[in-house]
Amino acid sequence: MRVMSNQSSLEPKVCLVTGGARRIGAEISRALHRAGARVAIHYRSSHDEARALAAELNEIRKKSALSLQADLQGPDVSASIIRAVVVHFGRLDVLVNNASSFYQTPLGSITHEQWDDLVGSNMKAPLFLSQAAAVALRKTSGNIINVVDIHARRPLRDYVVYSVAKAGLAMITRGLARELAPEIRVNGVAPGAILWPESGLDETTREKIIEQTALKRTGCPEDIVNCILFLLTDADYVTGQIIAVDGGRSIGW
Repeated sequence: MRVMSNQSSLEPKVCLVTGGARRIGAEISRALHRAGARVAIHYRSSHDEARALAAELNEIRKKSALSLQADLQGPDVSASIIRAVVVHFGRLDVLVNNASSFYQTPLGSITHEQWDDLVGSNMKAPLFLSQAAAVALRKTSGNIINVVDIHARRPLRDYVVYSVAKAGLAMITRGLARELAPEIRVNGVAPGAILWPESGLDETTREKIIEQTALKRTGCPEDIVNCILFLLTDADYVTGQIIAVDGGRSIGW
């Protein structure tokens, strides 16, 4: 898979990626850095991965990466993490709301704790982070990218709370685009079958998902990365949009 390679397209911008230490978040962090940006890598519990990734990027360009630990659902955390990025780098240009909890909540067993966690990580945290970042982003005519999900439109069985939370994030994306225009553009990327969950999907389920996908294959993190880079560097007249990167699954299942 070819990754967009305009090495200076984001120089000297500063990007904050939540959940940026592992899986798709780590690939987003690497891609933004590769495109010339300085990157703040947020993590909640992936301390070793975040520190290693920051060291990797700083080896490529000195003082170009920072790791930040925070529970985004804690009180007053949003303002403090934005402030830490601006103090360290002097500016903020891009906020990527990628951090997300994802697990089953079959109807009949849903708890208040699960609701608070899934809605908190997928909807509440992106909203309050975006609100806290707005002042800094206005100064740089910045961008917010929300990592949504194709299941914001069609719920995933046994994942009702997660699906509801992502649907809320989709509306937050559109609402923020209206509220923060014209200085700040806000868009979303909705992945399909890109990386399988670390638990919860058996081989039969995976094969069924691939069969429902128009391109009959899974995607890869670079597909998400390329869409985000497009929105940041080649889509100056695009805001309030959510692009499905799903191999066509959402048009036919």
